[in-house]
Amino acid sequence: MTNEENKKDLIGTAGAKVKNDIIGCLRGIGEIETEIVNLVRHTVSNSLRTTQSLTGESLTISKEIINGALKGTEEVGTGLFITAKNVAKGIVMGVNDVGGDVINTASHTVKDSVKGASEIGADVGLVARNAVEGVVDAVRETGGNVGEAVKVSVDSAVESAGSVGTGAVKAVKDMLVSVTEGLKEVAGAVLPKSRSTASREDDA
Repeated sequence: MTNEENKKDLIGTAGAKVKNDIIGCLRGIGEIETEIVNLVRHTVSNSLRTTQSLTGESLTISKEIINGALKGTEEVGTGLFITAKNVAKGIVMGVNDVGGDVINTASHTVKDSVKGASEIGADVGLVARNAVEGVVDAVRETGGNVGEAVKVSVDSAVESAGSVGTGAVKAVKDMLVSVTEGLKEVAGAVLPKSRSTASREDDA
């Protein structure tokens, strides 16, 4: 084997190794996300079954879990956005498991996520987007009303951001556009129409 062939072989081996390592990392991330969802889901459902209360307790438990999760990521220094999404998803699924009010839970989960992100100085817009995505995933997987969940969650994110400041509201709105882009059937109910769009519809 010539030197040139050796070089090509080494480069090819390096590429294959990186590819396999990346696949392993990505699979690991997927497993971690699933673990977070299941941990939160079971914690919420078991706690609610123990307290035998679905109304006030579900919101209190959800808020405590969100605060704990956000503080945990702050201490570790990483994983905030993955955590925000999967904690929100786990909370909604846990409440659904015991027959609780999923839509009301979705609303408060997003609000508490935004507030919690602001308190630790995190990117409010990104946390809001991930929390909404987690809520929507949970509602979709449990057979709930996705359109209603999206609208309530987006409204709650913007409302909560309003208590933080105008900059937070803009950041949240900008980030949430991407969440609704793939939901064409509900986007019209969630995002305000531009004047040109409204005018075209009126003329139709």
